[in-house]
Amino acid sequence: MIERLERSLSRFAIPGLIRYVVALNALVFILITFDPNFAQFLVLDRAAILHGEVWRLVSWIFIPTTPSFFWIIFYLMFTWWLGDLLEGSWGTFRMNAYYILGMVLCIGSALIFGASEGNLFLNLSLFLAVATLAPDLEILLFLILPVKIKWVALFSLIFPVFVLIFQPLAEKMVVVMCLGNYVIFFAPAYFKGTLASHKTRERRQRFEAAKLPADAALHACAVCRATERTHPDLEFRVSSDGNEYCTEHLPIRRTA
Repeated sequence: MIERLERSLSRFAIPGLIRYVVALNALVFILITFDPNFAQFLVLDRAAILHGEVWRLVSWIFIPTTPSFFWIIFYLMFTWWLGDLLEGSWGTFRMNAYYILGMVLCIGSALIFGASEGNLFLNLSLFLAVATLAPDLEILLFLILPVKIKWVALFSLIFPVFVLIFQPLAEKMVVVMCLGNYVIFFAPAYFKGTLASHKTRERRQRFEAAKLPADAALHACAVCRATERTHPDLEFRVSSDGNEYCTEHLPIRRTA
């Protein structure tokens, strides 16, 4: 399906989409630094949207997840890096489709259930995608400690799992819907790979069950039970009755 959409809509894809998102995150961070109340005009708020503040359908993705000047540098660089990795791996259209689908699902969760976690889970979906595509890629945790990205991804799932277990339904649905783009993109390949592995394992088991032991004989006389292993000098023939005989006991008149 994604291939058909790409053929039809690829001309609308925005190269370097996450770079623009990062740049606007930086701008909003500066504005919030001068006026902390500015963020209230950008958040994904159902009541405000229904009262005509439709810019909130997009503006919420530009709110940085940290007020710290030190961490904002790390956050912006890391998000830029994730976007470039995904676009380099998938191409511009698929990267756009993944991010925009995540946006749409997050907006849907806010409009339907009235709850939002900002762009926290949307950004997490980018990170999980990279960790799935390149699980052994090493990153510098806190800029000093090299760690494989798959372990950081597993650790990052602690909060979503906590929400799914302990929080109200509306908050649970934020997690389910805002990470829905990850599930939609990766679940089919996962199940397809699991099914292929299961079939391969079944074929291997059938092959091993059918395979003769290393010391098994291929030929055996129906009369004396001699085999090519016990009597290497004997020759064996199949008679017209379907049985195999050594040349000494072969029924002459029924020879095939």
